[in-house]
Amino acid sequence: MPFTLVSEVRFEEDIKKSRFEAIAATVENEQDVKDFLEHHKDLTTTHQCWAWKIGHHVRFNDDGEPSGTAGRPILATIEGNDLTNVIVLVNRWYGGIKLGTGGLVRAYGGCAGQCLMLAEKTELIEKKEVRFQCLFNEWAIFQYELKSQNIDYVEDYTADGVMIEAKLQVHQIDALAIKIQDVTRGREQLKVEEKTDD
Repeated sequence: MPFTLVSEVRFEEDIKKSRFEAIAATVENEQDVKDFLEHHKDLTTTHQCWAWKIGHHVRFNDDGEPSGTAGRPILATIEGNDLTNVIVLVNRWYGGIKLGTGGLVRAYGGCAGQCLMLAEKTELIEKKEVRFQCLFNEWAIFQYELKSQNIDYVEDYTADGVMIEAKLQVHQIDALAIKIQDVTRGREQLKVEEKTDD
């Protein structure tokens, strides 16, 4: 069963006068990755190397370090911890002493690994995107239901009522489908988006 992180976590260490800082966070999609990297862009660093894994998709970047000495070892720590939907960024401020390729692999992989050891992990529960609509006078009932179960949703008001898109854990789908049928007296159905892996 894959795991993901509960919250963002950081770890810093000095290795032969170079300062390394690892930042690990959850990401749901490539836009989250872009936002994370943009947010943590730091022009004072010598290198900003990173790796991420979302489902079966992985990417890594050595940012000018010798090929295979930074991004790949960071990715190895993500996969070694059975994590997904995670990005780890390791910043390096060069201190004047070359570490060599083996030293770099140990430094980047080690710093990322220490950071992930500090992180609180949670089992990644599969979520599905669902949609349904309701009348204005029914929306308060559904709003209460979604909030009480900590379900993320977006509502869109139309001329006829409210269109709701939500992300549900798989085990929540049946109960919400029944609730929609009850409240709307069978008029509306819960539509589950079937996602295909690209």
